[in-house]
Amino acid sequence: MAAGTIRYWAAAKAAAGLAEEPYAAQTLAEALDAARERHPGELAQVLKRCSFLVDSDPVGTRAHDSVRLTEGGTVEVLPPFAGG
Repeated sequence: MAAGTIRYWAAAKAAAGLAEEPYAAQTLAEALDAARERHPGELAQVLKRCSFLVDSDPVGTRAHDSVRLTEGGTVEVLPPFAGG
Protein backbone atom coordinates (compact mmCIF):
# COMPACT_ATOMS: atom_id res chain seq x y z
CA MET A 1 0.00 0.00 0.00
CA ALA A 2 1.34 3.41 -0.98
CA ALA A 3 0.93 6.59 1.06
CA GLY A 4 0.77 10.07 -0.41
CA THR A 5 -1.38 13.20 -0.71
CA ILE A 6 -4.66 13.99 -2.44
CA ARG A 7 -5.04 17.67 -3.33
CA TYR A 8 -8.51 19.03 -3.99
CA TRP A 9 -9.08 22.10 -6.15
CA ALA A 10 -12.05 24.48 -6.59
CA ALA A 11 -15.42 22.68 -6.26
CA ALA A 12 -13.71 19.48 -5.05
CA LYS A 13 -12.02 21.46 -2.27
CA ALA A 14 -15.37 22.97 -1.25
CA ALA A 15 -17.11 19.57 -1.33
CA ALA A 16 -14.37 17.83 0.68
CA GLY A 17 -14.08 20.72 3.13
CA LEU A 18 -10.29 20.74 2.92
CA ALA A 19 -7.50 21.39 0.47
CA GLU A 20 -5.57 18.15 0.91
CA GLU A 21 -5.42 14.92 2.85
CA PRO A 22 -3.32 11.76 2.92
CA TYR A 23 -4.09 8.62 0.96
CA ALA A 24 -3.15 5.02 1.71
CA ALA A 25 -4.06 2.99 -1.39
CA GLN A 26 -2.63 0.95 -4.25
CA THR A 27 -4.72 2.51 -7.03
CA LEU A 28 -6.48 5.75 -7.84
CA ALA A 29 -9.82 3.92 -7.60
CA GLU A 30 -9.05 2.83 -4.02
CA ALA A 31 -7.97 6.34 -3.02
CA LEU A 32 -11.11 7.91 -4.49
CA ASP A 33 -13.37 5.30 -2.87
CA ALA A 34 -11.81 6.10 0.50
CA ALA A 35 -12.28 9.84 -0.11
CA ARG A 36 -15.98 9.27 -0.91
CA GLU A 37 -16.37 7.35 2.36
CA ARG A 38 -14.64 10.10 4.38
CA HIS A 39 -16.68 12.86 2.73
CA PRO A 40 -20.17 11.53 1.97
CA GLY A 41 -22.48 13.77 0.02
CA GLU A 42 -21.48 16.34 -2.57
CA LEU A 43 -17.91 15.12 -3.14
CA ALA A 44 -19.12 11.93 -4.86
CA GLN A 45 -21.02 14.02 -7.41
CA VAL A 46 -18.12 16.43 -7.93
CA LEU A 47 -15.65 13.57 -8.51
CA LYS A 48 -17.75 12.34 -11.45
CA ARG A 49 -16.89 15.56 -13.32
CA CYS A 50 -13.21 15.79 -12.32
CA SER A 51 -10.03 15.03 -14.14
CA PHE A 52 -7.02 13.70 -12.24
CA LEU A 53 -3.27 14.05 -12.28
CA VAL A 54 -1.20 11.36 -10.58
CA ASP A 55 2.35 12.50 -9.94
CA SER A 56 1.83 15.26 -12.57
CA ASP A 57 0.67 12.69 -15.18
CA PRO A 58 -2.86 13.13 -16.61
CA VAL A 59 -5.03 10.06 -16.00
CA GLY A 60 -7.22 10.81 -19.00
CA THR A 61 -9.53 7.94 -19.94
CA ARG A 62 -7.55 5.20 -18.17
CA ALA A 63 -9.58 3.07 -15.75
CA HIS A 64 -8.95 4.34 -12.23
CA ASP A 65 -8.31 0.81 -10.96
CA SER A 66 -5.42 0.51 -13.44
CA VAL A 67 -3.66 3.68 -12.21
CA ARG A 68 -1.09 2.66 -9.60
CA LEU A 69 -0.19 5.12 -6.85
CA THR A 70 3.34 5.65 -5.60
CA GLU A 71 4.81 6.09 -2.16
CA GLY A 72 5.02 9.82 -1.47
CA GLY A 73 2.97 10.57 -4.58
CA THR A 74 0.35 13.20 -5.26
CA VAL A 75 -3.15 12.96 -6.71
CA GLU A 76 -4.56 16.27 -8.00
CA VAL A 77 -8.37 16.40 -8.20
CA LEU A 78 -9.34 18.97 -10.84
CA PRO A 79 -12.97 19.92 -11.40
CA PRO A 80 -13.86 21.65 -14.68
CA PHE A 81 -12.70 25.28 -14.53
CA ALA A 82 -14.48 28.20 -16.15
CA GLY A 83 -12.62 30.91 -18.03
CA GLY A 84 -9.33 30.72 -19.78
